[in-house]
Amino acid sequence: MKSILVTGGCGFIGSNFVRWELKTDPDLRIVNLDKLTYAGNLENVADLESNPRHRFVQADVANRTSVTELLRSEPFDAVVHFAAESHVDRSILDSGPFVQTNIVGTQVLLDACRAANIPRYVQVSTDEVYGSLGAEGYFTEDTPLAPNSPYSASKAAGDLLVRAYFHTFGFPAVITRCSNNYGPYQFPEKLIPLFVANALEDRPLPVYGTGENVRDWIHVLDHVRGVDAAMRRGRVGEVYNFGGRNEVRNIDLTRLLLELLGKPESLIRYVTDRPGHDQRYAIDCAKAERELGWSPQVDFREGLRETIAWYLSHTDWVNRIRSGEYRRYYAEQYGGRTETGVRRQESGEAT
Repeated sequence: MKSILVTGGCGFIGSNFVRWELKTDPDLRIVNLDKLTYAGNLENVADLESNPRHRFVQADVANRTSVTELLRSEPFDAVVHFAAESHVDRSILDSGPFVQTNIVGTQVLLDACRAANIPRYVQVSTDEVYGSLGAEGYFTEDTPLAPNSPYSASKAAGDLLVRAYFHTFGFPAVITRCSNNYGPYQFPEKLIPLFVANALEDRPLPVYGTGENVRDWIHVLDHVRGVDAAMRRGRVGEVYNFGGRNEVRNIDLTRLLLELLGKPESLIRYVTDRPGHDQRYAIDCAKAERELGWSPQVDFREGLRETIAWYLSHTDWVNRIRSGEYRRYYAEQYGGRTETGVRRQESGEAT
């Protein structure tokens, strides 16, 4: 491949993908389209400003004129679609932006890609579209979609549009779905960076419900390698799941973070559960391992150590992100929810 368009390339996973591709493929050129909403941050790609193989374009993926003109401006070998509103709690407060970006934006991008005859399209999605698991079993690519939040419903709708375009028009799409990511450049409203930041300041770590909810955690670079494999080797029309084969209860993850940070478990605060909180996610990624030659490589405990070290060495980045729009959201979402007399203020959990 010579040139690809990445949407949402200034977000957490997107920026890690852009950086990985430029590092591992010296002949590749990337155009990075991002609207720069609360989670899209140019600082995430500041180290690429002088790289002649990276070009940033600020635009809304749901703006038909902007997207169409960009795709007509030069030939692209692939489009990788990360751009999305991606926080469950925000979608509960207001689902409108999720419908606009995750559904309308996907439809606009699909039409523009068809018109430009893009030879490969990758829809980056989430395991949350599958809903919730019981104590046993795993999500496979054939698991029926059963989203339980406005966020996951909007992602499922985008995935179904991609599927429909493949079946109706022969559109050359691949869909990827991944479990919970962690690693550098993650927005601090998400569980791991949030808990790290709170613990370092000896502030409460709010755990939804009893902390029994289970998530499968994967390092962002393992996910990025999976998306790259799907882009280069995935079969058109197929779905590929990526997971870390690493199921952890939220309370156990919280305790592990406190251990690694040398902080007491007395910082844990149990708070009112999120509405419709899915109990368990677990990914069967055998298909990706078999067809793409991919497998998760980062050990979870070591990956957490490295992630904590990254945040400790990037405190200015964290402090800048945790101001302005983030604080206003934070106060609205968490300021009034209480349980056993504990006020959720300037803290929160997202998983």
